[in-house]
Amino acid sequence: MKKIHVAPLAKCHAGVFVQGDKSISHRAVIIGSIAKGVTRVTNFLEAADTLNTVKVYSDLGVKIEKKKGEYFIHGNGLYSLNQPSQPLYVGNSGTNIRLSLGVLAAQHFTSVITGDNQIVKRPMARVIEPLTLMGGRFESRGGKSPVTVHGQTLKGITYTLPMASAQVKSAILLAALHANGDTVIKEPVKSRDHTERMLKHFGARITVKDRAITVKPGKELAARDVFVPGDISSAAYFIIAGLMVKNSRISVKSIGLNPTRMGLIEVMKKMGASIVIRNLKVKNGEPVGDVVVKTSKLKGTVIKGGMIPKLIDEIPVIAVAAAFAKGKTVIMNAEELRYKETDRIETVVKNLKLIGVEAFSTADGMVIEGGNGKPFKYASIDSFGDHRIAMAFSVAALSGENGMLIKDIECVDTSFPKFYEIISSLR
Repeated sequence: MKKIHVAPLAKCHAGVFVQGDKSISHRAVIIGSIAKGVTRVTNFLEAADTLNTVKVYSDLGVKIEKKKGEYFIHGNGLYSLNQPSQPLYVGNSGTNIRLSLGVLAAQHFTSVITGDNQIVKRPMARVIEPLTLMGGRFESRGGKSPVTVHGQTLKGITYTLPMASAQVKSAILLAALHANGDTVIKEPVKSRDHTERMLKHFGARITVKDRAITVKPGKELAARDVFVPGDISSAAYFIIAGLMVKNSRISVKSIGLNPTRMGLIEVMKKMGASIVIRNLKVKNGEPVGDVVVKTSKLKGTVIKGGMIPKLIDEIPVIAVAAAFAKGKTVIMNAEELRYKETDRIETVVKNLKLIGVEAFSTADGMVIEGGNGKPFKYASIDSFGDHRIAMAFSVAALSGENGMLIKDIECVDTSFPKFYEIISSLR
């Protein structure tokens, strides 16, 4: 088990480039694989999760090659995938397995898809249910992976999501491209919309009105160039570090600023953060810009409702900021955190207590009593094999009395292999 001591940081003035967005990198490979022509992907995130997506679609017969730092995906159309000779392995990626279920449901062959020891514990029934309504056939053990997919001819449906989930929505959208008849998806709260934006970029007949998305099938996708902006979920760690560490100013360059992912910025501003966005532009349908932050006096807040889907992956590091702030922070309606790589409600609260923070869990969130800028106690932090727990408490270490020991950090490679390299460069 690999571990690292992250020392406290007295001050920081830095410009940071984070790696490409994980959500967009996954989708570029998946959508490029079922489009016609060669899709060129620039700034692709080379992490364990996304490289497993490359491997899955290579195993499905798609030619994917890397040249001079760019990825080229040679797609042959919606029904061009080939039956794999072995089970498809997604590693630790919930995005890969759930979106791929939507693609595989419509292919004219049987396949098996599975993942690591965390993925096999995560629920797949929420995806299997709507895909079954479309005519899909699946076998699983209690709604979890491995999942056997018997490809079928699908039909369009009108489906109301029981909860906001970009992964479930995206699986249905990808299946809908192959269906007979229109598909309409209704969201209770708008979730991240990278799939809709990328499908439009590739020429799909997709319309979005309020929280209803309509897909008209029957048209092949056309290959496009894709630039992958920096990942705002990765940028979050350096944004919050810049707000917490004394005498600091950090600029995170060229990151994705999709409105459905801006919950972090909105919440931190509400907590009193000094945040400025510069150099805003649009690339392949996605807003991109620089985020500049300065040391700020943060205050507690309430995070709930429609805000949750816009920052679900950032909650562990937001919880660290809340622990550093003045006053109480309450996080509600975030039960989805219990079904991530770990039960992130419990793992965050357990580690906050270790570093001297008053915190307790609730059924759907947590309550955190901020320390008003008081340095965190030294502790040995268990990541529980969860990359976002490891990174969030590494940020906490920067504002600790004596830093912190972070254990089991190999998991960070699933999403952000250069994280500790960038942490070191801040000094």
